[in-house]
Amino acid sequence: MKLESMTLTNFRNYHQLSLSFSSSVNVFLGENAQGKTNLLEAIYVLAMAKSHRTVHDKELIKWDSDYGKIEGRLIKRNRSIPLELIISKKGKKAKLNHLEQSKLSHYVGMCNVVIFAPEDLNLVKGSPGLRRRFIDMEIGQIKPIYIHELSQYQKILQQRNALLKDLSTKRSSMTAMLDILTEQLIELAAQITIRRFQFIESLRGWAKKIHASISRGMEDLDMAYISSTPNVLENMELSKLKEEFVKGFQTVREREIQRGMTLIGPHRDDLQFEINHRDVQTYGSQGQQRTTALSLKLAEIELINQEIGEYPLLLLDDVLSELDDYRQTHLLETFKQKVQTFVTTTNVDGLDADVINRATSFIVRDGEVVSQAR
Repeated sequence: MKLESMTLTNFRNYHQLSLSFSSSVNVFLGENAQGKTNLLEAIYVLAMAKSHRTVHDKELIKWDSDYGKIEGRLIKRNRSIPLELIISKKGKKAKLNHLEQSKLSHYVGMCNVVIFAPEDLNLVKGSPGLRRRFIDMEIGQIKPIYIHELSQYQKILQQRNALLKDLSTKRSSMTAMLDILTEQLIELAAQITIRRFQFIESLRGWAKKIHASISRGMEDLDMAYISSTPNVLENMELSKLKEEFVKGFQTVREREIQRGMTLIGPHRDDLQFEINHRDVQTYGSQGQQRTTALSLKLAEIELINQEIGEYPLLLLDDVLSELDDYRQTHLLETFKQKVQTFVTTTNVDGLDADVINRATSFIVRDGEVVSQAR
């Protein structure tokens, strides 16, 4: 899978820009706050129809513009596929092969990306929400139906929380409606949970192998999906999962009404990491936490290739400067061999000579690409 070219119209600080890319390594070089990260974000948004930096789509549109547009040409399985995403105040429109898609879930998954940015180094020690987002974004690429399921879950969750808040303040006595929303939520919660369990099981195998290599065989990495719902465990069948969710919601019903919020479900779950049977979040050194994050990102690349038969695009946003030489080497070896890579950096000191010689470099200054060199 390769991104051959991209055109931006009114995206972030770019009014109009067209770029052609190398099938190997592409380096966006420039000082901070010039627009380098915006170019990586544009590739991510083109693939995922959402940003990794903001949940507010209006921020993606250039100031004083009514819309923003990203166009790209993807080479996948030796086919040339035009992609187009238009972002406006009315919403988003996505096109594949010039045909508008009725649902974004029909569009997402055509172009696969893995992004690694400095904030991803907080994946291990950061908030549970950060880890849930990591899981959701990656499953969504492999199984686009998951995006629809998650969206439906969030809508019902909002309705249920609003009703619970009204029940807690006695503004409503509609407990029958609570039963209906709970039943609907359970159906989606069980499906989402089983997909997450399956994803973590697949990711675990790759991450263990990669982490062992980076740590020179000194460390054994393991991970576990931690459900907020009692007795929801890995390898359960869907019907059994639903039974446990029913029991769980019955147990917390009165507490939920008192507190006015949904207390269990996928929106409160977490991912736990262990190195040599010790919790990395609590007891791991900064080096171990960073190695774990790097192992996860490299595992993503292999897992996507395993699932779809092609390597994804790799986006590295100023992350090389945050890694020591040894961890850099493992990351560089990955994209030297097989993955089309896009790198932002303020200088090329973090890139070895072989990478620089093979790279196409773009000099970025004040929302413009002022030069392109091989």
